[in-house]
Amino acid sequence: MGDNVKPSSPRHPALPGRPASASLSSQAYEAVRDLIVTLQIPPGAPISEGELMHQLGLGRTPVHQAIKRLEGERLVSIYPRRGTFAAEVNITDLALISEVRLQLEGHAAYCAAQRRTQAERDELHRLLAQFEHPDVSDEALMRLDTDVHRAIYRCTHNSYLEATLAQYYNLVLRIWYLFLDRLPHVSEHIVEHRPLLEAIIEGDAERARQIVSDHVVSFEREVRSVM
Repeated sequence: MGDNVKPSSPRHPALPGRPASASLSSQAYEAVRDLIVTLQIPPGAPISEGELMHQLGLGRTPVHQAIKRLEGERLVSIYPRRGTFAAEVNITDLALISEVRLQLEGHAAYCAAQRRTQAERDELHRLLAQFEHPDVSDEALMRLDTDVHRAIYRCTHNSYLEATLAQYYNLVLRIWYLFLDRLPHVSEHIVEHRPLLEAIIEGDAERARQIVSDHVVSFEREVRSVM
C-alpha cells in the first residue's frame, strides 16, 4: 500500500453531537472535524466553505475559523491558488503518532484517576454502563471509543494535555475509520475500555496508565495487520 491511502468506505456517520452552550466557532470546528475524521469528507477531497456554511447553518466567520484551526491540526491542507482540501492520510505517520500517544495517553489516564471529580465519576459510570448491552455496530462502537477518550482527557484538568491529546486522537481516529471495514476485532478493542474506566473511577492511577498504554500498542498492531 502506498503512503497516501484512500478510504474503503464513505458510510461513517458524524461523531457525537455538540453541547448547546458551545460557541459558533466551536460548533463549526467540531462539526467539520467530525466530517473529516469520519471520512464523510474523504482524504484529499476539496472543501468548500460555502457548502459547509449551507450544510451546518453557520456563518462564514466561524466556518473559516474552523478551517484555519483544522489546518493547524493537520486535518486540512490549504494551497494558495489551488484551494482547501482534507489532508491526505500518510500511513507512515501511524508509528510516529503512536509513539507520542503511548506516553501521553498513559499519563492522561494516570492524571484522570487522581483528579476526576464526583460529577466526572458519574459521567464515567454512565459510559461504563454502555458496555453492559452495547450497540455492536462498528459506528456505534467508534462513537463509544470517542466518548471514552474525550471524557478521560477532560478528567485530567490539564487543558494543554487535553488539547494535545485531542489533536493526536483525531489523527489516529481517522486512520481507524479508514481501515474500519477491514479490522476484525473492533469490538474487542473497544471493550478494553471497560477495565480502564473502572480503574479511573476507583482511583487506581497506575493500573489505568498500564491499561491505556497496552490499548495504544494493540491498536497500532491491529491496523498494521490489515495494511
